[in-house]
This record gives sequence, structure tokens and C-alpha cells, in this order.
Amino acid sequence: MSFLKKLYSRNFFVLNLVLVGVIIGFALAFSGMAFGPGSKSGVAIRAESPTTQAFAEAPADVKAAIAQAEGIQTAFNYVAEAVLPSVVEINVVETKKATDRQGEQSPWPFFFGNPNQEEGPAPRQFQERGLGSGIIVRRDGKKVYVITNNHVAGEASEINVIHHDGREFKATLVGKDARKDLALVKFETDSPDIVVAKLGDSSALKVGDWAIAIGSPFGLVSSVTAGIVSAIGRTGGPDGNISDFIQTDASINKGNSGGALVNIRGEVVGINTWIASPTGGSIGLGFAVPINNAKKAIGDFIAKGAVEYGWLGVSLREIDKAAAADLGVDIKKGAFVAHVFDGSPAAKGGFLPGDFVLQADGTDVKGLDQLVRIVGDLPVGKKTRFFVQRDGKRVEVNVTIEARKDSVASNDGNLFPGVDVLSLDSEDLDKEKLPKGAKGVAAINVLPKSPSATIGLKPGDIITEINEKPLASLREFYRLLNDPQTKKIAFTVLRDDQTITTLAYVRK
Repeated sequence: MSFLKKLYSRNFFVLNLVLVGVIIGFALAFSGMAFGPGSKSGVAIRAESPTTQAFAEAPADVKAAIAQAEGIQTAFNYVAEAVLPSVVEINVVETKKATDRQGEQSPWPFFFGNPNQEEGPAPRQFQERGLGSGIIVRRDGKKVYVITNNHVAGEASEINVIHHDGREFKATLVGKDARKDLALVKFETDSPDIVVAKLGDSSALKVGDWAIAIGSPFGLVSSVTAGIVSAIGRTGGPDGNISDFIQTDASINKGNSGGALVNIRGEVVGINTWIASPTGGSIGLGFAVPINNAKKAIGDFIAKGAVEYGWLGVSLREIDKAAAADLGVDIKKGAFVAHVFDGSPAAKGGFLPGDFVLQADGTDVKGLDQLVRIVGDLPVGKKTRFFVQRDGKRVEVNVTIEARKDSVASNDGNLFPGVDVLSLDSEDLDKEKLPKGAKGVAAINVLPKSPSATIGLKPGDIITEINEKPLASLREFYRLLNDPQTKKIAFTVLRDDQTITTLAYVRK
């Protein structure tokens, strides 16, 4: 068959129709892709994604659960958008001094001695850079105030604040406080778009509440992590910090210090301060200073450049189970007064050594650290009511609070009685070393320059009498010590198998 006959044959005609149909099909397919959902012109052809289709076909209870999850997600979105502009990165430079020991590598000192030995190694300075976070807490005109940790900015010679949007400001230190590990820095700007954080009420926190941590861990600016409040009222922070910390499992790392711990409403409830970790990285044990502990400090920093603490004038000490049983008190429901400063507000108000503080300014006391915080936050001049347990009785004591002065508060010479004692039933004592049949209390610590030290009392003494009156318990020790009729105090003690009477101390 010739080519022309084949071209016009019936079979060839059918084949052509099939080929044309295929070509048209491909053309329509490509047209659908060109004018689909992403097209800017033409007829839009909506194609359902597998995810959307799966959600549409999901059971009603699954849709409800997803809607709830998206609601929480929306809340987190709101918190991040609301708080991130108020949290800044703080870059610091600290100038330190070190001893230049390069001379020690020289053989000269080894063979001939150091010809400049009296002068010693020459000190040198070097700069150490640090990183932390901060929270914008107040604005006064051009001045913008940022709260952070003392260990972040307290010793810095140069401070730079990096805003959320990348702007950088030179800052200066306003004030610092090591006891609460807080510091306030400030920078100046004419910009109207500085956002001041909303401070919440940390006393309203409950275990299980949402907790969102915001800061710059390892320099990763504006990082947001989420968790819950794991515990409240934690004590025992580093470097003698007196705060009752909020514990959270929200991821906190180096660089988060000074940043915000926020509730689900976007309110700052804590200042991220430290972590417990064997590796140096987050293991879900982060701790924040409650924002209520910082509110007064912020005002004090701005007004006075330092935190003003109220001063009671007592020295507190932990007591063991034997002492608690002897005194008839509950260790977890108060704080023990071991010494009272002569001439202090406590002495003027009627506090006595051996008092167990049950309540302060209307708040039940649950431990030593809590009492320190309560008294420290009391305004100077406020007349405050305390309730103590003394010799088995509940006694009211009223004190007018004064300002704390480190020079006075650190002078052990003004502490009465100046000796810490234990019950002879204490587990901390080696019973085999105690004199057989001894009755009294054991002196475990005598404060230098204190009344007890000046009359010759020594650690290890077993105090058996006060002013020749025998004592057999801790309660009797404080009862005789505080006898209002007694003006002179002398102790009879057992020391190295000998009975010794100390000199007499005359009460002021």
C-alpha cells in the first residue's frame, strides 16, 4: 500500500484521533497547573492538600482536640509577640586584674633569686566579655531602665543593650545588689516605640502553671522556650542569694540570666537567674527570682542607687530535731533566733535569744530565708508586729524597723550571747566523747569578740550552769540566760574533764 493510501485509510484515521486526544489531555493538565491556586491570572483551580483533606475527614473529637491545641498555640504566639520587644540582650565587658607570671619562666629566679622579690609580680589588666539578658521595666522620658542579674552586669566596665529589633544602646549601671542577685541598668533614646514589660504577681503562681522563658541563650537573641512552673519557694541559690525561687522546666541556658519568665497572659513573673546542671546545659531545672522580690528593688535602685533593706537586728540559725523537740517547736513553721544585737530594733522591741519566730507582719514564717526576705522588704520606720514562741508560750513583740547597715550587721562583737549551743541529745554530737552523766548543753561555736568569747567560753565546752543554777535542757539554758533579774552572767562548764567557771559578763 502506498503512503498516500495509508494516510487516508480508516485505521490510520482512528490512530490520529487517539494521538490528538492524548495531546489535548496533556495540554489541559498543564493548563490546570498554570492557572491553579498559585496563579495570578486565569481561572483558579483549587487542589486540596493531603493534610487539609485528612483534617476534613477527621472525626469530630479529633477536630475538637486540634482546635484546642491551636488555641494554646495562639496564646503562645500572643505571649511571644507581646513580650519579645521588652526583653533585651546585654553584652558586657569586665576589666579584671591578673598577675603576670611570665617572669616565672625565666631561669633567673631559680638560680639567683628574684631581684625584685619585694615588689612582687606586676599586675596586668585584661578584659573579659559576658552575655546575658534583661527586661525593660520602666521609662522616664528618654531614660529606659532594664532589670537584670547582678552577676550579669554588676561588675561590668562597659554595658551594651541590644534591642529586639537589633538596635544597640550604650548603657550604664544604676545600682546592684548581691543578696538578691539583681542589677538595674539604663540607656537613653528618643524612640517612641520602646515597650515596657507588664509585671505580674508572682505570689499568684501555682505549680503546673504555664511558664515561658525569654532571653538570649548562648547569644541566640529573642529565644522563647516553654514549660511549666515545677515548684515555688525554692531556697539555697548560689552565692548566698536570699530569694525564694520559682523552679521551671522551661529550657534555660547560659545567656538567659536576667531574662523574663512569663505567664500565659504575657506578664513577667520572674527573672531567670540560674540552673542546676551537671553538664552546664539545661536539664529542666531552671530557677527564677520572683518578680515581686524585684519590684521594691527597682524603685530603690532608681531613687537611691541601692536596695534599702529593713533591719531587725537578730542572727538566725537552723536548728536540728533534738533542739526543736527540746524547745517544743516545728522546724518548718518558724525561724530560730540564736543571737540579738545589742541596741538593735529587736533588742529595743523585746526580742530575746532562743525566740522562735512564728509570724512577721501578718505572714506565717516557714523558714529562716523567708523571714530574712520579709524583714528586708519592710520599709524603714514601720512598726511591725511579730509573734514568737518563748519558753513554750506565744508572745507578741513589736519592733520599729531601721535601715540595715552592713558595718553594724557584720559586727559580731554586738551579738548576745555570742555562743551557739546544741542539746546533748543532738545527732550531731559524738556521744562517746561526751562526759558520762553530763547534763546541760554543748557549745559548738563561739563568735569572735562576742560576750561569750570575752568571758572565756570555748567551743566544745559543756555548759552545766548559769550563775550557779543547774540546767539540763536547751529550754532551761535560754530561760536562765534571759532572766530579767540577772545583770551578770557567768557559765560553769565541763572542759577536758575539769569544771571551770568563766568570767562574768555584765549586761548592758
